[in-house]
Amino acid sequence: MTTQARNVLGTPLQPCCTDPMTGFYRDGYCHTGPGDVGQHTVCVILTEEFLAFSKAQGNDLSTPMPQYEFPGLKPGDRWCLCVTRWAEAWRAGKAPKVQLDGCHLSALEFIDLDDLKAYAF
Repeated sequence: MTTQARNVLGTPLQPCCTDPMTGFYRDGYCHTGPGDVGQHTVCVILTEEFLAFSKAQGNDLSTPMPQYEFPGLKPGDRWCLCVTRWAEAWRAGKAPKVQLDGCHLSALEFIDLDDLKAYAF
């Protein structure tokens, strides 16, 4: 699949993950657009610490939900995370690493590039 979207480095957006299939549009990319109110634009490599943090904030990403074709995530999985959740975890010292070339350019509306670079995988 090709994409016109750009990443935070200004180059073409690269896939984040297809196993499990991620992205607001479930296309493997951290694309965003109309309807994506959560702005799923940050490609992360999940950690146990972040998954526990997210669950404590009311967003359980670990538990499978077959009714939504959601397998449940585990440490090491890549996932298109909501930009505000990443920023919240960053402020709390719990942010997961990021795949910069998989992070959509629009993430920079909320997060400084230098902060993302500090967490580059």
